[in-house]
Amino acid sequence: MAAGILIAESLRVGTVLENLSLIVRKIQRSAPGKVTAEQPPVWTLVFFDVADTEAEALATQLSNALDTPGWYVDLNTAQDTFVVFPGQVTRYRRGDPQGRAEAQGHGRAHGIPDSQLDWPI
Repeated sequence: MAAGILIAESLRVGTVLENLSLIVRKIQRSAPGKVTAEQPPVWTLVFFDVADTEAEALATQLSNALDTPGWYVDLNTAQDTFVVFPGQVTRYRRGDPQGRAEAQGHGRAHGIPDSQLDWPI
């Protein structure tokens, strides 16, 4: 199973995600502290699992639903990390520091602060 966290506030207004085969493990409200001017001070975190075989399709669906600027979803299988940005999915093999660095560079270029670029290597 792939595991991910979706910040509900990261979805564009009017977005509808349908026909999802997710297992929601936990929903949590959090005040992360280090947010950008465009991000609200309190977030709703949805911790979920999805079959590895559905991870890429879910990543694509989420990339079409995320708002800008400064939002992403990370989704991790045993082999890969998907970092989902608005309109783009970045995928790298777990243990690939260069792939992670490229994803972090893309995040920085789109207004995500370094404190939020903490995906697994």
